[in-house]
Amino acid sequence: MNTPFDDEPKPPRRPGRFAGLRASFLTGLVVIAPVGMTVWLVWTLVGWVDGVVLPLVPYDLRPEKYIGINLRGVGVIFFFVFTILVGWIAKGLIGKSMIGFAERLVDRMPVVRSIYSGVKQIAETVFAQSERSFEKACLVQYPRKGIWAIGFISTTAKGEVARRAETSGALMSIFVPTTPNPTSGFLLFFPREDVIELDMSIEDAAKLVISAGLVYPGSKDKPEQADG
Repeated sequence: MNTPFDDEPKPPRRPGRFAGLRASFLTGLVVIAPVGMTVWLVWTLVGWVDGVVLPLVPYDLRPEKYIGINLRGVGVIFFFVFTILVGWIAKGLIGKSMIGFAERLVDRMPVVRSIYSGVKQIAETVFAQSERSFEKACLVQYPRKGIWAIGFISTTAKGEVARRAETSGALMSIFVPTTPNPTSGFLLFFPREDVIELDMSIEDAAKLVISAGLVYPGSKDKPEQADG
């Protein structure tokens, strides 16, 4: 039996108005931050390209001479058109001859040839869309059995590597990336039977590596309920 002096049960405290405002602010920040950063980066990059390209364009060809306004992005358009023109010429016989002559000339310059060869290799690796790209994502046991790592199938090993490796079957070239920077990693050679190909795309596997396992392909889908 309760006495008049017994404390009555207090209702649960409702979250204050400040807590609701704080939650709304954080939600809005999550939405705005990626959009704002993307817009800022694109705007800054376009301005940087304009600052480099426009001084090389004759003033008579700039739109600001005719409309009186310096439009941001005009330098990007000039760079885009110029790059297409250079690529079209480079694919022709005359262009290939000119590039070959220029590269032979650069090979005679000790410091310049090192810089040129490094930049050329990076450009070919990043922009080439030929057979240099990875084929599929895979799972391999690395650095020891029982520990699994995401890898990218490059090619089937060839040449001296395939001949000297002590394996009875085919050998696969696997690139195992590091987290959170997938551009660095290790080139490893695995027997074909030790490589498990995945259905996920290269892009999804890269997101998985970059996010340190936080972003899985299909993670937006409703998770399956456990049995029982």
